[in-house]
Amino acid sequence: MASSPQPSSRAPAASVSPDELLKLDQQVCFALAVAARNVIALYRPILEPLGLTHPQYLVMLALWERSPLTLREVGRLLSLEPATLSPLLKRLEAAGLVSRERHPGDDRALALTLTDRGRQLRQRALEVPPQVVERLGLPVEDLRTLHAALTRVIAATTTD
Repeated sequence: MASSPQPSSRAPAASVSPDELLKLDQQVCFALAVAARNVIALYRPILEPLGLTHPQYLVMLALWERSPLTLREVGRLLSLEPATLSPLLKRLEAAGLVSRERHPGDDRALALTLTDRGRQLRQRALEVPPQVVERLGLPVEDLRTLHAALTRVIAATTTD
């Protein structure tokens, strides 16, 4: 006996009217935009004592994980264009946290390396995630579930 086809999990629920689908509070894009803005704002006072903005913090996270990296590699990791990264990197270099030099194996590539000061800042940055979790007031397991869901959204919207 053949089973009946299952409704697509991608289709809108039949019980939701078209007018409901156009309500602002039903929009995934709205929820993501507001949540992103609010979470990044939450980071601001935590990162300020480290002398970092949120985008600079993301660059430093990538470099703390693996240094040196090329400009292209950092751009790929952060999903940012080199033109967006360049001003960030210049400010990090001016702050004495990174150095930018031509890659030894490829003169066309820019190698980004942590300075001693940049490596030392990592110790202070270890305090950032617990402060964020505390300020959010959400269980860590909920944040892990949210992260997994957002990672799937990123994968679904990435074309490369």
